[in-house]
Amino acid sequence: MTGTPLSRRTVVRGAILLGVGAATGGLSLARGNPALAAPTDVTTFAVDPPTIASCATWGARTPGSLSVISSNPDKILIHHTAGANSTDYSQAHAYALARSIQNSHMDGNGWSDSGQHFTISRGGYIMEGRHHSLSRLQAGSGMVVGAHCPGQNDKAIGIENEGTYTSATPPAALYDRLVQLCAYICDQYGIAPTRIYGHRDYYATACPGNVLYGMLPQLRADVADALDGGSTPPAFSTIIDNATPGRFTASENWLTSSYSSERYGADYRYANPAAVSDVAYFKADIPAEGNYRIDAWYPGIAGYNTATPYLILAKSGMQTVVVDQSTGGGTWRSLGTFTLTAGDKNVVGVSRWSGASGYVIADAIRITRV
Repeated sequence: MTGTPLSRRTVVRGAILLGVGAATGGLSLARGNPALAAPTDVTTFAVDPPTIASCATWGARTPGSLSVISSNPDKILIHHTAGANSTDYSQAHAYALARSIQNSHMDGNGWSDSGQHFTISRGGYIMEGRHHSLSRLQAGSGMVVGAHCPGQNDKAIGIENEGTYTSATPPAALYDRLVQLCAYICDQYGIAPTRIYGHRDYYATACPGNVLYGMLPQLRADVADALDGGSTPPAFSTIIDNATPGRFTASENWLTSSYSSERYGADYRYANPAAVSDVAYFKADIPAEGNYRIDAWYPGIAGYNTATPYLILAKSGMQTVVVDQSTGGGTWRSLGTFTLTAGDKNVVGVSRWSGASGYVIADAIRITRV
């Protein structure tokens, strides 16, 4: 039999194109499934595997009893270590980090080994976490049961990312390796990129931090692009916090507070309502004209403004969306989908011109191309 070579990433891309079914649960393309096996005379191409240091390479201790199961994972869970944002990007530091995590998990938590399957350092070094994770991944069959998320340890590959990302952004080296590792895992196990989640999606935790969690739509898009050989332009998603350098402007009337734990990052801005033109602006570099979903994050506290005007500088002109900021805070809240033109410019404003009483809040904005 002859024909066009069939790429494994084409099969996986098919899962992506099947859409929400993959995202909501059932679609799993397990390597070795006879219905999906390519004919023996058809060439298959896989995602190039990234360099992953095995447990032996970074000097892991001998683990306790571990369970290796024949079923394949159906998702990836993203974590952060919630430790220091180290500026030591060396391999030696990365390996020391892996040993420290294993010691903490075994000696402090009483676990049999590191809880996560893989770890990525801020310098971009990928390391096997739990023993047998790498061999099962390379085989594309089965998995070792982890200890990274209750209820998901026999279903999800857990990836720890060094650092704390509640308000900081992961270094490019870490993010790039995360894309490569996720693409390789998706390719090996037939997991759709839509099934990359954050730890907090399955457990009551701040992990993987607001910033890294907010980057998951971009991560899914970049992984899908990697699986498709880079032929599809990556999606666009960006988060602008009130503390993002050069991306937020406001007058001296907008004060700073860290009072509410529902804030996005380290703090947020607030001001008294007034019938004046005094807008706090969030600036973004929009790559191309198109439709973008805009979400707002603010702390929702009784007594805050019940009619805060958000101003969207859309292609059709300024659009106003009024939000009750006295409730529904501490999460992303959609302001709607708008057509934006390309350029580096102010995109969203929060106005003080409200007829209601209570502080108006400017905290964070997320813009995602749809």
